[in-house]
Amino acid sequence: MKERNIAFIGATGNLGRPVVNALVNHGFQVTALVRNVDKAKRLLPGAVHLVKGDLKNLLEIEQALEGADYLYLNLSPDKKSGPKGWQAEREGLANALAIAKKHRIQRVGYIASIVQRYQGMNDFDWWVFEMKNLAVDKIKESGLPYAIFYPSNFMETLPTTIQGNKMIFAGKPQHKNWWIAGQDYGKQVAKAFEIIPPDENRDYIIQGPEPYDFHEANKIFMQHYARQQLKSIKMPLWAIRFLGIFSKEANYGAHIIEAIDKYPEQFEAQPTWAELGKPKTTLEEFSRNIK
Repeated sequence: MKERNIAFIGATGNLGRPVVNALVNHGFQVTALVRNVDKAKRLLPGAVHLVKGDLKNLLEIEQALEGADYLYLNLSPDKKSGPKGWQAEREGLANALAIAKKHRIQRVGYIASIVQRYQGMNDFDWWVFEMKNLAVDKIKESGLPYAIFYPSNFMETLPTTIQGNKMIFAGKPQHKNWWIAGQDYGKQVAKAFEIIPPDENRDYIIQGPEPYDFHEANKIFMQHYARQQLKSIKMPLWAIRFLGIFSKEANYGAHIIEAIDKYPEQFEAQPTWAELGKPKTTLEEFSRNIK
């Protein structure tokens, strides 16, 4: 079998590691551009080749993409910054695409979000979603073959809300989300890089097997979480918005909660399941087996 080399940017994040693991398990040779090599060695499989650097440095990007057939981008906004600060999904993406075109990368994979479609609905206007939508446009305009993934809520989000023995959540969800486990998503990404014909592009809606609103998901998680007994603490969204006056991170949280609560998500993943396989992990299984 021909060796398949993929450069990976954003490998050590919560949503990057499951994809790296799946790519390695599917026989890809993965090179990760990382800022902290010691951290990456602890979090990533030993087979991953590590290149120290970041998206601000063209030479370091060049080193990571040397010999690569594909590029996968797991980028996220700097929650402590703002629309005028340097952003990986804007300036960093431009740098990565420039080097990818130079190296004639055969396909760019990019994780977007299904909820970024909420931009412009109900007068919702947020620079983060504007940036993410523009990132999709830039990839599609680059001339490089692409696979763009639009996932629903990740199950991995839930344990990040735990503080001590409390699970904190906010907002009033108006719609259900089809929660997806990172390991299932990773398998779909690996499959996409394996099967998409060279000159074709794909936009994939990524959704899991069961729909729950955020409060229902929290309840299921707490019922089956094995590490400790959890109590739920609900904060009103107005309180998060008030904190957002003083904290860019709280402001980010208020916006993302509002978008998740109000975006009218519908099930659209059947074509993705038919092509990349149906996710199998239920929220109950994820909650029970989390390490």
